Amino acid sequence: MQANEDGFVETIMGRRLYLPDLNSGKGMLKAAAERTAINAPMQGTAADIIKLAMNDVQYWLTKTDIEAKLIMQVHDELVFEVKEEDIEQLVAGVKLRMQSAASLSVPLIVDVGIGDNWDEAH
Repeated sequence: MQANEDGFVETIMGRRLYLPDLNSGKGMLKAAAERTAINAPMQGTAADIIKLAMNDVQYWLTKTDIEAKLIMQVHDELVFEVKEEDIEQLVAGVKLRMQSAASLSVPLIVDVGIGDNWDEAH
């Protein structure tokens, strides 16, 4: 495993997570570090992408007349409060920015749910 040689793993964006326990003599610590080495690049890249998307969306919102607020992020979801008359414009703008947040060899697919609360939007 490359992480054993380097002592760290990286996200696609180059953010590193150092894993000194990969060389631990304690089996449980080493096994946990190995699981982290497998998961962290994927989960960390997803976190990097949603952060880029959030920044772009927030910047865009400050330049529009859309009455919307980004109220929370849950993993790869963004939750907004928005006036009903601004929903279509918000959806189009957010979808565009989330889909283009990173250039990958696979497309970033964005689904949208709308409801009076988070549960209804699912």
